[in-house]
Amino acid sequence: MDELRVIAGGPCRSGDEDDRCGNGDCPTVYETPDPAMLAIQGYDVVHQTPEGESVVLIPEEILKEAARARGWL
Repeated sequence: MDELRVIAGGPCRSGDEDDRCGNGDCPTVYETPDPAMLAIQGYDVVHQTPEGESVVLIPEEILKEAARARGWL
């Protein structure tokens, strides 16, 4: 997907107490060129989905941050 813009979460400095992933790249919510769609980066979940789809876990705080960035809260 082209031109994703971070609106919540994003890169963490490795070693930060916020870096729950321990690798410097944390769960993230991205704005996409399509205003009706968001892209989500999160932790893999084992769950059957249709081809081309997946389910990920993302901390609630990141979703709230994204909602504030979109003006929903």
